[in-house]
Amino acid sequence: MDKLATAWAIFQGLLLEAVPFLLLGVAIAGLARWAVPPGAWIERLPKNPVLAPIIGALMGFALPACECGNVPVAHRLLASGAPMGTAFGFLFAAPVLNPIVLASTWAAFPDQPWLLVARPLGAFLLAILLSLLLVQLPETQLLATALLEERRISQPLSNLGLLQRSSGVIGGSPSPPRSMNGSRLKAWQVLDQSCREFLDLLALLVLGCVIAALVQTWLPRSWLLAVGGAPTASILALMLLAVVVSVCSSVDAFLALGFAAQITPGALLAFLLLGPVVDLKLAGLFTVLMRPRAILITAIGASLGVLLIGQWINLWLL
Repeated sequence: MDKLATAWAIFQGLLLEAVPFLLLGVAIAGLARWAVPPGAWIERLPKNPVLAPIIGALMGFALPACECGNVPVAHRLLASGAPMGTAFGFLFAAPVLNPIVLASTWAAFPDQPWLLVARPLGAFLLAILLSLLLVQLPETQLLATALLEERRISQPLSNLGLLQRSSGVIGGSPSPPRSMNGSRLKAWQVLDQSCREFLDLLALLVLGCVIAALVQTWLPRSWLLAVGGAPTASILALMLLAVVVSVCSSVDAFLALGFAAQITPGALLAFLLLGPVVDLKLAGLFTVLMRPRAILITAIGASLGVLLIGQWINLWLL
């Protein structure tokens, strides 16, 4: 019973921490959908494979939310036809490159200036790496089926044939109401879409929080911190800890402050970099964006990238 009580407490903590940011992300996505007609600014985004993720990553400064709030915004970008590199650059960088997370990192570690530079720089490089990796896949193998259909609807006919638009043409499933001529949607249409989007994402978030709470209960963090002094093992252990605890990026620096003295600098940075990109809480949310193969590539790519960054920091500071 004690284990179940602990799991229930962890589940509540994770859910209460994430829901406000999820609601904020859905609200921002809905507001953007209502205020900015599709195509008005999407077409101005760069399509260059290198420049697109850079612009996407820099867009993270405009959204003060953790990784949960970025998923609906990235979903809206992809559905509106934005370059995939831009959307994925935003998805992976914004959880760190936003004012709240940068301020919380500075508040938790004011005496470690290297971390205040290394964390946003590492998140930026990681987002570019993952975006370049994912855009190598065809859209049909990268994007979730429903998102792919919605994205194709937003493409101009000069870029995509009618038969490729499975929704609303020949045997396709009905699409949610949307503007087809670049005009502004009605407020009730945006509110209806946003409510359904929030409920869909909330169900996936609850599932992710349940998994994270159960794993965290039966895998105590003290086991992972026991190898804190070994350069490589400490990085691997803290990467696993970041995935398991699934804490939001807006508060993870304060959690790390509790054990920072027990681990290597590279392990500390690895914990702060990997969690905002890959954790158990995000497992369900990512399914609205990507197919399982793309999620697996994201997890492996992010892990290898963070491991290399952590090793380099240990070589530099130890």
